[in-house]
Amino acid sequence: MNLVVVSNRVSRGKPNEPMTGGLAAALLPIVEKSGAIWVGSSGRVRDGNQKEPFAEIEALGAGALAMLDLPAAHYGGYYEGFANSALWPALHSRADLIRASHEDYLSYREVNAFMARALLRFRKADSAFWIQDYHFLALGAELRDLRVTEPIGFFLHTPWPARSVIGGVPHHRELVEAMLAYDLIGFQTEEDCENFLAYAQADLGLVVHDGVIISRYGRTRAAVFPIGIDPQLFAQLATKASTHPDVSRLRRSLNGEKLAIGVDRLDYSKGLINRIKAFDRMWTLHPSLARTVSLLQIATPSRGAIEAYGNLQSEVARLVSDVNGVHGEVDWTPIRYLNKGYGQAVLAGLYRTAQVGVVTPLQDGMNLVAKEYVAAQNPVDPGVLVLSKFAGAANELDTALLVNPHDIDGMARTIAIALSMPLTERRMRWEAMMAKLRGHTIQQWFADFTDALRESQLDRSELAPVLAEHPLWPLRSASNNNARYH
Repeated sequence: MNLVVVSNRVSRGKPNEPMTGGLAAALLPIVEKSGAIWVGSSGRVRDGNQKEPFAEIEALGAGALAMLDLPAAHYGGYYEGFANSALWPALHSRADLIRASHEDYLSYREVNAFMARALLRFRKADSAFWIQDYHFLALGAELRDLRVTEPIGFFLHTPWPARSVIGGVPHHRELVEAMLAYDLIGFQTEEDCENFLAYAQADLGLVVHDGVIISRYGRTRAAVFPIGIDPQLFAQLATKASTHPDVSRLRRSLNGEKLAIGVDRLDYSKGLINRIKAFDRMWTLHPSLARTVSLLQIATPSRGAIEAYGNLQSEVARLVSDVNGVHGEVDWTPIRYLNKGYGQAVLAGLYRTAQVGVVTPLQDGMNLVAKEYVAAQNPVDPGVLVLSKFAGAANELDTALLVNPHDIDGMARTIAIALSMPLTERRMRWEAMMAKLRGHTIQQWFADFTDALRESQLDRSELAPVLAEHPLWPLRSASNNNARYH
């Protein structure tokens, strides 16, 4: 199988460079070792109509990276518009934050169509395409419209919400119908998968049997493939990072006090406001913990041009200032708040330094920070993971201290418990979580999905003659001056 992996952005992934997200960190080692081609945005845009999409290609281990300049006229509507102001809030069950115009939707579809045309240059006889995440829900349908009959799989890194929430997305029915062009759709959790199947059955009126959706497009299998990390590699990074200047300075600055750590993109789904309020409440309920524990919160700015993100950045900064003003001393800062990213090599050392990892999203597909924190711990003296029960990782890391991120007092009490947990219990919980990480690695995730996609080739081959004569994905509307979408 000649695998072409597609995502919105591509990471070169140098060890000391900040990672832009969990997806990039997860895909990098896969591409390096498998020989896959990873196609995505270069981060640049181009004006005008491109007859041939421009791609900058460079080797990455056994594989390659192909970075495309996306069309300037549509990028804003596609990325900041429909993808991150309509789909992202909906997928994280924040229907109240959905904002998108019809023009945004058209731009989203145009970029999906542009990417489909670009992918044709990487198509070979034994190709298979693996599309990543919500930016490209319709890419499979665009590829089918170009007569691509090879296997096309899709993996959603975010949650998939209940029917009532996804129903708030403009053009939701058309988008989900387009998703049925995929042979295989992967989800992080059983709940996500069940929500999608329920929509297909109830809202589209389709036959669903044993995870397979039967539609006029053929068969689409929906299944669960929880994404993992390379725990052995991360443990090695954590050990080596002990001498890194940033890690060494942090340890010296603690003066014997304990440390809790949070590492997140600055996003409303991550629960940062509630987390900071929980620490405020903890120091109020347990004054003895003042000067004995601080929080290092790394919050990398994200999507600042979107109003909800700009408002959040201001609110978090104000709240941190307020909490530090109330609980701080002339020689002690309760919350160390940083708006910059770190490479994985440094992060591993920071995780290992902290006695408590705090991962408390309001909603998250998986959250690889939770897994990285566990993998980075010292086996002899491991820290404690405080984890939101609404993160996909909670399904596997069930010996973490699970919390409801909406319960501020409950989180405050749990963080205090984590700080005082005996070594024997810490080891027991950590060993159980490490066993889960070793059994569900990033390599296993890759193998499970690609094996399932390979199996789907048999189903698709039966439909190939039909596709050649009668396209099953008619995306153009004759009633609208041949307009592409309606």
